[in-house]
Amino acid sequence: MTESHHYIKSILIQLGLVITASLFFSLSFPNLLFQNGIPFLAWFSYIPILLLISKNDLLPCIGWGAIYGVFTYAIFNYWLWTFHPAAGIIVYCIYLGYMAVVFLFLKLACFLYPKKAYLVQWVIWLAYEYLKTKGFVGYPYGITGYTQWRVIPLIQIASVFGVWGVSAIVSFPSFWLAAALKEHNGSIFAGNVISTLTGFFRREKLSAVIWAIALIAALTFGITQNKDFSDAPQAKIALVQHNTDPWKAVNFIALWQKLETYRQNLSILKRLSDEAVASQPKPDLIVWPETAFIQSIYWHSTYRIDQDSWLIVKELLEYLSTKDIPFLIGNDDARMDKTKNPDELENHRVDYNATLLFENGKITKTYRKLHLVPFTEHFPYRKQLPFFYDALVKADTHFWEKGEEETVFSAAGFNFSSPICFEDTFGYLSRNFVLKGADVLVNLTNDAWAKSLPSQKQHLTMAVFRAIENHRSMVRSTVSGQTCAIDPAGRVITEAQPFKETWLAVSVPLVKKITIYTKYGDFPAIIFLFTAVILLLSPIAYYTIRKLKRGYGK
Repeated sequence: MTESHHYIKSILIQLGLVITASLFFSLSFPNLLFQNGIPFLAWFSYIPILLLISKNDLLPCIGWGAIYGVFTYAIFNYWLWTFHPAAGIIVYCIYLGYMAVVFLFLKLACFLYPKKAYLVQWVIWLAYEYLKTKGFVGYPYGITGYTQWRVIPLIQIASVFGVWGVSAIVSFPSFWLAAALKEHNGSIFAGNVISTLTGFFRREKLSAVIWAIALIAALTFGITQNKDFSDAPQAKIALVQHNTDPWKAVNFIALWQKLETYRQNLSILKRLSDEAVASQPKPDLIVWPETAFIQSIYWHSTYRIDQDSWLIVKELLEYLSTKDIPFLIGNDDARMDKTKNPDELENHRVDYNATLLFENGKITKTYRKLHLVPFTEHFPYRKQLPFFYDALVKADTHFWEKGEEETVFSAAGFNFSSPICFEDTFGYLSRNFVLKGADVLVNLTNDAWAKSLPSQKQHLTMAVFRAIENHRSMVRSTVSGQTCAIDPAGRVITEAQPFKETWLAVSVPLVKKITIYTKYGDFPAIIFLFTAVILLLSPIAYYTIRKLKRGYGK
């Protein structure tokens, strides 16, 4: 075999490792082939890339990391293209950079800790999973622990350690096995593989035994926590899923088409709500999804600038005034605010993505979204990157103003908070709501734009953990799915059929227990982060000081 053929073969083998790792990762989450994902794959999904890193020098590792980042998220989050091609490009570019850096650090661990690199790499990976959720571009999709969302006994440890504890247990086998397999001589005979693993176990049995004990302890804890909540007080809630993209009318040019679409949308919402109100037992609360009603109720009822829109708002208010049940409605809460928008041509209008609580047809309390979706709802760098901001605006991006407080609603005999869409993917937000007194988490979501069951299911996997972490029931009212109820143990107890015009009557337990996670938050992830930093910097500092001392001695 010539040198060029050997090189091509090597590249193809390494590319195969990247593709295998990407497929294992993507298939472990909800996907097009398996709507609930294959959680077992997550326990081994990082082995191919770790073997790839062990066989390459530093610069090739960075390149392969970039390729892995793009390829993986192009498969895993393929549905981003449905929203806008720019959304896919932005996310894939972010992960191109992220994984290039992560692969760099994973390779550095091999240099700095030749005998225990796999342990350092494991900590680095867990630190990365936490960091990827922080800052303006924080994006929780793709955290290892979420793959186990249906393995109820295992994921109960989230009430102590958050999703980070589950990620730690599930990801460890990849790092341990990859460390063992990199010593394998490549023979196709299984006996040699087993011999390699056995030899590695003799040297590294302590970490394997500790992991096994942690896994058994987690499962034991989960089994003891898997309780029946039938004796707890119940909240009866009706969740509306109208299966109509709220923003479809924006694409119409003619005003009459837009208004007709808005009226049809309201008609569907009213009809489904009437069916729910007439049901037995009668619900305590009716919930409409995120931005289910498009026209800003406060704006048009207060300023009356647009009479056509005001008439539609008036129809809604008259309908709500006839109901003796509270309604929680997703809406654009627009106000005149000169301090936030000095532009007179825009009537000083400021928009908030909000949920409004209506009692007897009146707004009694409002929650404004705190964690906005980067690029599509919020871009804080208008002055620094004006060209990028202008491009987003031209792409018909609808920016919102950020809310200021975690609102807790009190109605129908219980307290609840309403994380909006993307917000239930962040543990800290639901934790703050519960600390403020929420007994139930009521998520309002619009994932209709994705036109994708995997997208909706991937979102649901994260909502399950918010229920477990805080030992609170969660209900989800969505535009097109997944409308459902989740009990405090993370079990999806009832779920509406996706992409169907319907409503769902749920009865969820009211539990007021405060968990360790609710008290202390993401402390395991912070420990992983600081440990990774110390492990990477300590040897570098040591060798630098040693070299300086030698130079000083000379």
